Formats: sequence, structure tokens, C-alpha cells
Amino acid sequence: MCGIVGYVGSQSALDVVMAGLKRLEYRGYDSAGVAVLADGGLAAAKKAGKLVNLEKELVERPLPTGSTGIGHTRWATHGGPTDANAHPHLDNAGRVAVVHNGIIENFAVLRAELGERGHELTSETDTEVVAHLLAEEFSATADLAEAMRLVCRRLEGAFTLVAVHADDPDVVVGARRNSPLVVGVGEGEAFLASDVAAFIAHTRSAIELGQDQVVELRRDGVTVTGFDGRPADIRSYHVDWDASAAEKGGYDYFMLKEIAEQPKAVADTLLGRIDPSGSLTLDEVRISPSELREVDKVVIVACGTAFHAGLIAKYAIEHWTRIPCEVELASEFRYRDPILDGRSLVIAISQSGETMDTLMALRHAREQGSKVLAICNTNGSTIPRESDAVLYTHAGPEVAVASTKAFLTQLVACYLVALYLGQVRGTKWGDEVHAVIKDLSRISHEVERVLETMEPVRALARTLATKNTVLFLGRHVGYPVALEGALKLKELAYMHAEGFAAGELKHGPIALIEEDLPVVVVVPSPRGRSLLHDKIVSNIQEIRARGARTIVIAEEGDETVVPYADHLIRIPATPTLLQPLVATVPLQVFACELATARGNEVDQPRNLAKSVTVE
Repeated sequence: MCGIVGYVGSQSALDVVMAGLKRLEYRGYDSAGVAVLADGGLAAAKKAGKLVNLEKELVERPLPTGSTGIGHTRWATHGGPTDANAHPHLDNAGRVAVVHNGIIENFAVLRAELGERGHELTSETDTEVVAHLLAEEFSATADLAEAMRLVCRRLEGAFTLVAVHADDPDVVVGARRNSPLVVGVGEGEAFLASDVAAFIAHTRSAIELGQDQVVELRRDGVTVTGFDGRPADIRSYHVDWDASAAEKGGYDYFMLKEIAEQPKAVADTLLGRIDPSGSLTLDEVRISPSELREVDKVVIVACGTAFHAGLIAKYAIEHWTRIPCEVELASEFRYRDPILDGRSLVIAISQSGETMDTLMALRHAREQGSKVLAICNTNGSTIPRESDAVLYTHAGPEVAVASTKAFLTQLVACYLVALYLGQVRGTKWGDEVHAVIKDLSRISHEVERVLETMEPVRALARTLATKNTVLFLGRHVGYPVALEGALKLKELAYMHAEGFAAGELKHGPIALIEEDLPVVVVVPSPRGRSLLHDKIVSNIQEIRARGARTIVIAEEGDETVVPYADHLIRIPATPTLLQPLVATVPLQVFACELATARGNEVDQPRNLAKSVTVE
């Protein structure tokens, strides 16, 4: 949720940390702060609001130059977004600085204990207790890593902690439990961050941190132990993208860049999936074919946009494999006592691989003996590491909070999993699998075609900037597309937006229809499923008769919708199950342009952060 950066080396720590924070501001932008070790002491600065406020503060009140430092961008949990609640937090002597991502659930008890021992805490946060506890333990051990291990054994909840101490100026210490933290290793320098984007300009050599581990960074090396002090195995990996991939590349917003990158992201996710014999091969899936043949139920767990990808995957999985498939909100999953066993396959979808609700659902599934397959975009993240198998989406970094290319690549990955299950179980013949893969391989070109025709969609969005409500309707796989379109508008334009299954219109939602209300309708192909198509055309007529302004998304050549569309958005003709890959794109563009017309911040919408790493 929050963005964390730590550095030790020969460069200016403040310069490295501030540059890293700029790359991580998508993780939280309620406040920001830094701490630098210099001249035998510790200097800190922090300000509420976006990072630019901290930058202004540092111009007016510069910090001394040092080569060890930490920084933080915050998404508020405990305590509002104020200067006092911003990180880093210091002990009363000003010798320890701590930044934190997550929630410390027993902070109230710890805070009361500290108060009894004479500590004065000045913020409303749970984080501040850690600074004071570290100060106590360091005074006894004179070892910051050991102090961190002792403190972590007392903490409950999910947390990433990074700390420095003025009495040990050449070390940065981090700790991780249920929250992301990755190490970057350079020549004579080392980095800690919530995301490799923070240090990718300096090194592409990274180390995964496991659960309940403490890392000690020095210029000449990295030491990793468990909370119990025992040495831990180090798992290194190479980041396969560079700093330019995380830059805007001339676009006004990251979201615009990421929408434009979707054709390549889709194509990259398909690369290398067919072996020389023409069979689908998923190298990262380490669940044996014999185990997959025993699966009698698939359960997909996900949140937000990833949940909508799962809803679409259900149609493909059941159609191609004949296995029952359930789709669950990860935040609700383990609390309703779901029925799982060793023959259940759980698919966990997460762009970041750190979504806490999805991670906890995954762990619950594994406790019940189920196999778990992760669909993820982030190499080395927690969800893939704790799964039995993983399918990486290869979308590259997605910085904008509202997901675009991650969604399309999640869909591609879901289709691949469904096809692979069908191939392994014998419900899809090789030529059938190959035909679908061929259709998928053409989709990147079709997405490109859609992007080339979006100016009328942008113009339409600008005319609706003063509206308060937009409704979305869809049938079959168009229903989750409608849900995703509504979510994008909520996230970006701060409008009332709802997605409905079009068949449910007469069961209540039609009461919302009023004069000139914009209603977006995702129309299925008239080919193959003509009955479904005819029914949604009837729905369009029903809402138009009641005064709605109809915005119709229909494939090229579908002329039956023309008389009933106030605005017609054309998309290429695709197989029914694959239509979401092209039908979603206009809705992304629509939401982005409407938000811009309303003067909203597109990449960093209010109250949101990219990765939800707390429950």
C-alpha cells in the first residue's frame, strides 16, 4: 500500500530516495517523508499531501548530505494524512527513524506499555511504537538487526518495516511479514523498496525476501535472517525490464501510456506458449497433468479489476473444460467457510502479487489441501511464491492506480489456463486449442485497431463531464465488462456508475432510467449467439423508450443496433469468449478522458492506492 525506499552506498541518499519515492507515489500519496544519516546524527523531513509538498520543504529547509537514508509515501490507515502522522517516525531522542507499510494490530497495547515506561508518542499512528521499541532494544544490544528481530517477535499483523539508527550510520535494516519488500544489490550499494521500480535505474539485480525475515543492508553486502535469527537462504533474480518502462514516455499520464501498451502486453503474454508439436505449454505451471485431471472444481479468488477477469474466466473454463467454476471476492472467501479439498484448483489473480485479501484466501485454500495457481504480473512477489504454480502475465510495470493492461493480460492468462486444462483433460482437441491460440494471437492487432479509432469516444466523454451517473449493461461475457467499465468510472471520475446484467434490467434497475441518462451497452456478436444478441437489442429499445441516451459498443458489421444507438462505438469482430479483450478498451479510454475533463488526477485518484496490502 505505502511506498518504501531505503539506501546505503556512496551516492547522496536523499537523491536516491527521493527519485525512488517518485516512482512509488502510486502506492500512496497522502503524505511523504525522508530521513538521512549525516554528521553523526539523523535528520528528517515530512509533509502531508503529495510528494511535491515534501520537495518544496526540502528546498526551503535542506537536509545535510549523507549516504544512508530511508523514505516513505503514505496511504493512510492509522491516523489522518497530517504532518505529524507522516513517516518516518522517530524515537524521543531522535536517533531512530522507521518507515512502515501495513497494520500493527496490537499497537494499542504496545503504546500503553511504552507510555508507562515514560515514552512520549506524538502521532496517531501504529508505526511510532516501533521506533520507540527499536530504541529500547538497540540500547541493550547495540545491533539494529537484532533489535529489529526482537521487536518483530512482539508485533502482530501485517507489516514491512525499514529503519536506520544514528549510532550505526552504515546500515539499513528491513523486516517483512505479509507485506512487500524487495532488495536491490548494486556495486558498493544496496537498496530496499516496496517495488523494484524504486531502484531499477541503479540495478536490475534483486533479492526476494520471504515471510518473517529481517534483512541488513551494508555497502559490501546483504544479510538475511529469520525473525528467530537463523540465517535464511537468499533467492536472487534479474528484473527483465528497465527504467524506461516505468517512465511516461511522452504521455500526459501513465494510464494513457499503459492503455497504449496493451497490444504489446497481450502479445508478450502469449509468447512461448506453444511447443514444437503445436501443443499448449505453460512452463511455470508446476502442477502435474495427472493432478489436473483429478480436479473436480475450480475456484477463482480475486479483488477489484482482477475479480472481473475471473468472472470472464468462468465462462471460458466451464465452456472449454466442463469443470464447475466459482468466482469469489477474495475479501469474503475464507470468512464463509468455503468447501475445498484436494481435488479443488484455486486460481488466485493479482497484478501485484501482494494483494492481502487474495493472499489470505490463497493460504486458506492451501490449508484445506487445494492446489493453487497464481496469475500475476510481478516476479518474486508473495502470491506466486506461496502458490503451487504461477502464470506470469508479462505486462511490464503498471504504475497508474486504475488497472488497464494488467486486466487484459490477466484475461489472456485465464484463457491460457482454461485451454491448458481442456488440453490436459481431453475436452479440447489439439487442433481446437491451436485454433483458439490463433484467435488470441490476432487480438493484439485488434486492440491496436480499437486504439486507432478512439477520438470519437474521447469527444463523447468530454460532453458527459457534467453528468452525475452512468449505467453499464452487458450479457454473457459482456456483463463483467460492464462491471469493469463502471469500476473505472468510479475510480477515475468519482461518479455514480453501476454495471448490470442486462437481463436483470426489468427486475429493478430499470427504475433508474430517466431522461438523457447515459447508458453504455456492451452488445454480444450476432454470430453464433443470435438469441443473446436479440435480447440485448430489446434491452436497448426498453431503455431508449424511457429517455436514456444509449452508448452502444457493437462489433463491425452489426447493423441491427444502429437504429437504437445514440452513440455507436465499433469494435472488431472476435470469437464470443474473447470479445472482452477488445470491448473493454473503449471503456478505459472513456473513463480516462471523462476524468480528465472533470479535472481529476488520473494516475492517482483520491483515496486509492495501487496495491492493497492490508485487509
